[in-house]
Amino acid sequence: MDSLLTNLLAAVLWSFLGIAIFVVAFVLVDRLTPGTMWKELIEEHNTAVAIVMGAIAIGIAIIIAAAVH
Repeated sequence: MDSLLTNLLAAVLWSFLGIAIFVVAFVLVDRLTPGTMWKELIEEHNTAVAIVMGAIAIGIAIIIAAAVH
């Protein structure tokens, strides 16, 4: 029972760490790209920007998952 709680706590902490790193990395990518990506998505409904942002998000998530694992 003790190892179950330890493993559960470790999983929760690593999950929060991974999410925090993902948010920081995504904001960094958003700041480094020219223009405002959120304006293009919300106001202009630019599908190409949405696809690129999705691909970047998946790439960042795969890298973080591999590093945490």
